[in-house]
Amino acid sequence: MMSTIPERVIAMRKAWAQSDAKRDAGLTEPETVEKYRDISYGPYDTWNLLDIYVPKETAESGKTAAGRWPVIVSIHGGGFFYGDKELYRFYCMHLAEFGFAVVNYNYRLAPEFHFPSPIEDAIAVLRWVSDNADRYGLDTSNVFLVGDSAGAQLVSQVSCILTNREYGALFGLAIPENVRVRAIGLSCGTYRFNGDTEEARRNPMLLDYFGDEKLYDDPRTEVLANITADYPPTYIFSAYNDPLLIECEPTAKLIESRGVEVCCRIFGSPEAKEVGHVFQVNMYLEEGEKANREQTDFFRAHMV
Repeated sequence: MMSTIPERVIAMRKAWAQSDAKRDAGLTEPETVEKYRDISYGPYDTWNLLDIYVPKETAESGKTAAGRWPVIVSIHGGGFFYGDKELYRFYCMHLAEFGFAVVNYNYRLAPEFHFPSPIEDAIAVLRWVSDNADRYGLDTSNVFLVGDSAGAQLVSQVSCILTNREYGALFGLAIPENVRVRAIGLSCGTYRFNGDTEEARRNPMLLDYFGDEKLYDDPRTEVLANITADYPPTYIFSAYNDPLLIECEPTAKLIESRGVEVCCRIFGSPEAKEVGHVFQVNMYLEEGEKANREQTDFFRAHMV
């Protein structure tokens, strides 16, 4: 169901876009990856477009034993109401330089669309990966998910759908059987909605996303309680100056308590103010480069 866009959302989208443009000023796209752009993966026009960045054939060392590229699917952040693939293209091309085919996509945002639209789009992207594996040389048995901020929440939820059959059945989505998510990366995320308090229920961002307070009590919104031992190995990280730092280590411990392999890292220092929320998408930061390298190393350790 679509809805009117409040003025506060329009203003925040504009302000955040200006900030992101400043962050990326002067960057150029690398020549080391092939770029395939604006590919439709679903019925929602520009909301359902993706890019895929594939290392050039000279990077043979990145391929799996099957002679194909391992795949990273990136779910961008933005509070469920902001962002698109253009804002993440430099980051995703950077990940491709580590020897991965990287899918960078748009998904339906609030308040134009509500939960579970982004979840439906994420699964549709995985179906696209399955359907187009031969065309782009993708190894569907070695797929990895990354997301930051709200994107990290979406990655955590999609991973639950893929690994907890009972929970996944609540969504009624067609899951591609040949796509195997081997590990995930969660960055600077929020992982719980805390809809049990009146203050949380008045949070404009969540009201825009859910569209109806009743969805706070929908069993589909509970993710952490549905993590099982089958959940993918998880690389979870934050920064000392990330406002969501408080969620990182408790979430890591909870996932680990379910018998899942977890690597938890906090980057930067209390003094390094520039290393803050979603710092890893800033191509000018050494700590971002370090985080991205460590995360892709973690993924390679879990390839088959």
